Amino acid sequence: MDIFETDRLFMNSALEEAKKAALLGEVPIGAVLVYDGEIIAQAHNLRETTQNATTHAELMVIQEACKKIGSWRLEKTTLYVTLEPCPMCAGAILQSRVPRVVYGARDIKAGCVDSLYRLLNDARFNHECEVIEGILAVECGQILTDFFRALRERKKAEKKARQASIAENGEF
Repeated sequence: MDIFETDRLFMNSALEEAKKAALLGEVPIGAVLVYDGEIIAQAHNLRETTQNATTHAELMVIQEACKKIGSWRLEKTTLYVTLEPCPMCAGAILQSRVPRVVYGARDIKAGCVDSLYRLLNDARFNHECEVIEGILAVECGQILTDFFRALRERKKAEKKARQASIAENGEF
């Protein structure tokens, strides 16, 4: 299997994690961390569930992998994530010395790997990452598009139901 096929295989695993997040009502972002050709950590966003801003998929796989490896240095690993990492996650990736990051869709509003900043390739830091973007980008972007469309529709329906209830009960 060539590297492109391997990247697609592991990104599919990250997409499965993103689907788990969506089922929980979480923004569907998933991540897996691979060491020696095997997934050693996998997670999905849990911010709403935990009410904790740091429970991004990337941070959780980094924490899990550090425990498994027994070191904060995640050398010889690859992180697969469905959406371009934010500044917090990019910082954790640098701090944990992940040498390779593969992501699916760009995040034009908060991405700090290619979109807003290039934190993982800034020579001023003491660590840089190889970055591969766009693996299963369509699929990774579509799950987010579908999630936010459904969220907007649900909020619109809830607002309409509230307005109907108010009108029915004569409350203003």
